[in-house]
Amino acid sequence: MRRLSVFLGIALLFAGIARAQFAPVLPPVPGPLHIIGGGPNGGCIAGAVSLPPQGDGYQTIHGTISHFYGAPVTIQGVITLGREARSIGLPPLLVEDISRPRGGPMPGGHSAHQVGLDVDVALDMHMRGYLADWQRESIQIASLVRPDYRDIEPSMWGVPVERLLQLAATLPGVDRVLVNAAIKQQLCRTVQGDRSWLRYIRPWYGHAAHMHISFQCPPGQTDCVAKAPPPAGDGCDQLQWWFDQLNAPKAPPGPAKPRPRLPEACMAMFGWE
Repeated sequence: MRRLSVFLGIALLFAGIARAQFAPVLPPVPGPLHIIGGGPNGGCIAGAVSLPPQGDGYQTIHGTISHFYGAPVTIQGVITLGREARSIGLPPLLVEDISRPRGGPMPGGHSAHQVGLDVDVALDMHMRGYLADWQRESIQIASLVRPDYRDIEPSMWGVPVERLLQLAATLPGVDRVLVNAAIKQQLCRTVQGDRSWLRYIRPWYGHAAHMHISFQCPPGQTDCVAKAPPPAGDGCDQLQWWFDQLNAPKAPPGPAKPRPRLPEACMAMFGWE
C-alpha cells in the first residue's frame, strides 16, 4: 500500500510538471491586476504586463524558453534597474525569466516566478553592448562562484557587481534579492559605509550566475501571499550554516512530494480541473 502511495505521489508530481511544461502559453488575462497566491503553493496573475525585449540599459535573453510577463511593479523595477545601471556605466543587463502571461508553474517545475513578482538578472558585469537576436538566444551566463561553492571566482568579481546588487536591493517595492551564499559572503567582506541594503541580499541555493529579485505584494492585492520580511541586520552573521551544508552527508532520496495544488481561482484561470 505504501509503495502504491509513493508511486501515485510521483505520478502526480510529474503529471503536474508535464502539464505546466507542455500546456499552451495562454495570453494574459485582461483587466486590473489580480495576484493570487504565491510562496510554496504557487499562484497566478491576471492583468500582467510584458517587458519589452530591449530597453534603456537592459535586454532580455533566452526568449524561446523564458517568459517576461509580470506585475507593473516588477516590469517598472527592471526598467528602473536598467536605466540606473546604465547611468553608472554598467553594461546592458541580461534579463531572464519573470513569469508566464498568467503566471503559474514554469517549465521544469520551478516553484518561483508564478505570480509576476520575481525576475532573474545576470551578474556578469564584463563589458558588452546590446546583443544580436541570435546572441541573446544562445548566450551562456558565467558563474561568479568557484566550483566548490565556498567563495567567489575572483576574475568575475568587481565593484560593478557590488553596485548592481546595491541598485537591485534598493529598488522601490523590493522584498529581497537572492544570491549564492558565496556572493553574500563577498559583499559582507567588501561593502563599506552604508550596509543597510545588505539586509535585502539573502543567500539561497544556486544563484551563482544570476540574482533573483523578488518584489513585495502590491498594495490592495489581498489574495497575494506575502513573505515574512528579511530579519533585521545585515545578515552577515548568519552565513556559516550555508557553508556547513557543503560538508553535510547527503540524505538518501525519499519519496517525491507532489506539488501543492494551485488555488482554485488559478485552476479556473488555466482551465484546469
